[in-house]
Amino acid sequence: MSGRITVAGLGSGSDSMMTPQVLEAIISADAVVGYTGYIKSIEHLIPDSVQTVATGMTGEMQRAEQAFALASEGRHVVVVSSGDAGIYGMAPLILELHASGRWPDVTVEVLAGISAFQAAAARLGAPVSHDFCAISLSDLMTPWEVIEKRIEAAATADFVTAVYNPRSRDRYWQIHRFRELFLRHRSPATPVGIVRNVSRDDESVMLTTLGEFDPDSLDMFTVMLVGNSSTFFSGQRMITPRGYFSREEEDRSMAVGQSIMSGSFRTIAGLMKPDGRQIDERWAVMHTIHTTADFEMQELFHASPGAIRRWHDALTAGGATIITDVTMVQSGLRKVAMDRYGVTVHCFLHDPRVAELAKSAGITRSQAGMRLAAGEHPDALFVIGNAPTALLELASLLQRGGFAPMGVIGAPVGFVNVVESKHRLKAAAGATPIAVIEGRKGGSAIAATIVNAAFSLDEAEAMNPGCHV
Repeated sequence: MSGRITVAGLGSGSDSMMTPQVLEAIISADAVVGYTGYIKSIEHLIPDSVQTVATGMTGEMQRAEQAFALASEGRHVVVVSSGDAGIYGMAPLILELHASGRWPDVTVEVLAGISAFQAAAARLGAPVSHDFCAISLSDLMTPWEVIEKRIEAAATADFVTAVYNPRSRDRYWQIHRFRELFLRHRSPATPVGIVRNVSRDDESVMLTTLGEFDPDSLDMFTVMLVGNSSTFFSGQRMITPRGYFSREEEDRSMAVGQSIMSGSFRTIAGLMKPDGRQIDERWAVMHTIHTTADFEMQELFHASPGAIRRWHDALTAGGATIITDVTMVQSGLRKVAMDRYGVTVHCFLHDPRVAELAKSAGITRSQAGMRLAAGEHPDALFVIGNAPTALLELASLLQRGGFAPMGVIGAPVGFVNVVESKHRLKAAAGATPIAVIEGRKGGSAIAATIVNAAFSLDEAEAMNPGCHV
């Protein structure tokens, strides 16, 4: 006698979130099987003639086995899950059991539901309109080591990320670790939306940021959505642009911008003194002048021979890493180029470990950030645009040996330790390619523009702005 199982997602929250297809399945069923709380939430929809089977938390296998037993009697059994049954629900378990071949006469179908993150996203506005992923922080069936790898992957890939099961009474530390890992790769200002009991009477919505949200305020009834690098708030809306406006604006502005930049560089080239620099270094000098309108940069700029070209080759090969001392440097880097070549940028200044290391070692947070970064990304390009103590730390690491990064750009600005930090870098560099803005001048914008010069070196000859070998 053949029977069938329908695995149905009840949607998130109120009955209005349930699809007509799921409602029809429940009404026409011979039996409805589910977690006790879910059965109770839909008992007003279940006809008196329909048998119900309910079990508590962690009773998933028992419910699945009971569903197949009832279906084997030729009955139509509906197995219910909240949200969508295929997202952290009963669908995979039912299908795995069905694949075992133990019930050849039972057929299985899955009906879609509105998941909690979809409902939360709609409540927030449009935060998942670009590439996204969902991660459950429950380690009851997935080892935490695996979950942590997925968190790292989501953070580094700039996915909009939905967080399920963020916190319970006994699992309180995982959400703290999630934030720690994300802050290694994302700005503390990254928009975050938190929705509790979505579409229910006691629903609550909060807009906050990655650096400011309170992990202890979340629970099992909460879904958190972390935006990507382009997500923004507009009033009470959280929006992740799909790219329509930026693409049109880029198409319109690229030709104009390229023309203006080309003209500027030709003007700069005409006003610069002949100095015999190689194309790559002269290109970087032009960028610093273009950024500052200060022709003294031609005298202050110093680079190892071939440094800019070596960085160009390494950065455009794909998968390179850049370490900055402050996020202002990061914001000045050409995002289009970084996306095109898969370059990852890290600023350790807000890493929770930095304050602890700085205190224990008696050093500044900038030094501690460089020390951690050098240990975790020894092959990176280190770009210093603000903190002389960060440059002093890198010089010390180079002097001791065993540290051979892609290169170091030293352009801190100010009056205390600035000149000394640049002298130390030049003395300690050895075979490591470096670029330095000598003296007290520098800054985040100049540090970033040297990297951008390396990214765009192939444009130097195309523009032909007066560069000569």
